[in-house]
Amino acid sequence: MTQQRFDFASADLDRWVAALGPLLKTMELLPRGSPFDALIKSMISGRTRDAVSLAAYENLRGRFRSPAKLALASCDDIQRVIAEVTYPEIKAQWVTEALAKIAEERPDFDLGFLGRIPLDAALAWLERLPGVARKVAAATLNGSTLNRAVFIVDTHVLRVMQRLAFVGPREDMQSASEQVTAAAPGWSGDDFLELHVGMKRVGQLFCRPDIPHCTTCPLAFDCPSARRF
Repeated sequence: MTQQRFDFASADLDRWVAALGPLLKTMELLPRGSPFDALIKSMISGRTRDAVSLAAYENLRGRFRSPAKLALASCDDIQRVIAEVTYPEIKAQWVTEALAKIAEERPDFDLGFLGRIPLDAALAWLERLPGVARKVAAATLNGSTLNRAVFIVDTHVLRVMQRLAFVGPREDMQSASEQVTAAAPGWSGDDFLELHVGMKRVGQLFCRPDIPHCTTCPLAFDCPSARRF
């Protein structure tokens, strides 16, 4: 992006955050957990309703009590606990393998160091883990107590950003995260989290993949796609 494009993009984001304000006021953000908790929760949440993945995460915490005990659990045991999420067998394998890799380097499972190293290095460290791509890595850094300034993009957010023409129709979650993060260099972690939560809810309620509800969408005023549906 040129500097002019960055200026336009930043203005777009500011305008959308303002438009999402009333929607955000109706929502209660979950309290931030440790980066380890955020990592596990995000790893098992893909393509699963929020209530289901949150319940599965709470079941894991209740069953295994600590990161060290979870790391000692068998893949089958983890799969049984998270059975209600989509693809539990794959996610259980990812969790098992990721925890084994973390244990080699961080046997105390304290991921606080990810808040003290450059953002690119923190993302890269996480993305070496099985089952961790940009969405999970960003959620670990931004959605946890680390509160790092990086934008989380899931399938709902990506769809909204594409229809708003902020990113191209063939962009992936990593590219979209990078573009939004770069467009708002002065934003805090809280700013990015609020935008993520608001955009995700727009994707869930209005900007549906099949038949979007453009007439009631709070971002329709600025959406070129709304004029086509």
